[in-house]
Amino acid sequence: MAGVVILSAKRTPIGKFGGGLATQSAVSLGTVAATAAITAAQVAPATVDQAIIGNVLQANSGQNVARQIALGAGLATSSTAMTINQVCGSGLKAVRLGETAIAMGDATTVLVGGTESMSTTPFYAPNMRNGHRLGDVSFVDGMMKDGLADAFSGEPMGTTAENVAREYQVDRAAQDAFALRSHQRAVAAQARDAFAAELAPVTIGDTVIRRDEAPRPDTDAAKLARLKPAFRHGGTVTAGNSSGINDGAAALVLTSKAHAEATHAEYLAELTGYAEGGIDPAIMGYAPKQVIENLLAKTGSTVADIDLFELNEAFAAQSVAVARDLGIPDAKLNVNGGALALGHPLGASGARILVTLIHALRARGLHRGIAALCVGGGMSVAVAVTIPD
Repeated sequence: MAGVVILSAKRTPIGKFGGGLATQSAVSLGTVAATAAITAAQVAPATVDQAIIGNVLQANSGQNVARQIALGAGLATSSTAMTINQVCGSGLKAVRLGETAIAMGDATTVLVGGTESMSTTPFYAPNMRNGHRLGDVSFVDGMMKDGLADAFSGEPMGTTAENVAREYQVDRAAQDAFALRSHQRAVAAQARDAFAAELAPVTIGDTVIRRDEAPRPDTDAAKLARLKPAFRHGGTVTAGNSSGINDGAAALVLTSKAHAEATHAEYLAELTGYAEGGIDPAIMGYAPKQVIENLLAKTGSTVADIDLFELNEAFAAQSVAVARDLGIPDAKLNVNGGALALGHPLGASGARILVTLIHALRARGLHRGIAALCVGGGMSVAVAVTIPD
């Protein structure tokens, strides 16, 4: 595949469920991230050919979220747009689809990313289309139905994390320790302003939100240990070692390496590999292990060759199991914290971890990185990038 590079990588702050971004739609958040990415790329919006945006909880968002974001960010009406849903992997799959469009000659410059407003997800009133003549009516939580529950078993995603913890022997202490590590690293990153290069502030009236809301400076081992199991009686997965329910968006601008060089455009990173795969949905969180192994094989690399890894921390149980079994050194993994602290806005997370990875590599003068997520339904997607010298 012809070389494709990343001109810019931006994200909004990640808001808590019902927090500072709770009034903002997925379209609004996505437009903020997209506008920031286009500005940072130093390209005219009208020269962007396509927009490919991940979004999971699409109900009540209007037709084609990506098209709304594209036009809101100034893309020409002659451009095209596609919204995709691969659950947690949506934002990273969007990157791959944008890369493919460029490599196949269908586009020169593509806006990619993901967005999610979990706080505005509606409840559904099923079976009302033809009227309801008698008796009570029940509502369905759209967030659970379409985002946080396994479509095959009906169980919450946290139950699949319990399955991973049991099958791959990750105890409560290991999960809580990993969660604490995530918060400590995220808080430290905020203290040194490590996210400054990637963040695009969100303005709501007279308020400007500039920081991620979820990292907890006061979290400690004792507080985490006191939390009760959230998904299974006698289990080990708690609210403290699970990712949160969040709002946010991320966006990147892609173009061909040849076009970047011809126009003397500076680029942040080059896309150098991709892999995806599936696993039993009941242990979906373990899927990145095999997919990262496949990506390493495809790129002729080993864990030792990769400078940094960004693994989406859906749950500590799966994060610990995957990192341990791949042999990823702690110093290379989620160096600025992960979703356990920062949050997991479903459709945005794939793009968010790639944005964070790119800026973490550049800040440290490092070159090679891998971003990967587990995906509801038993899948994983992973992307490799290289920072230019």
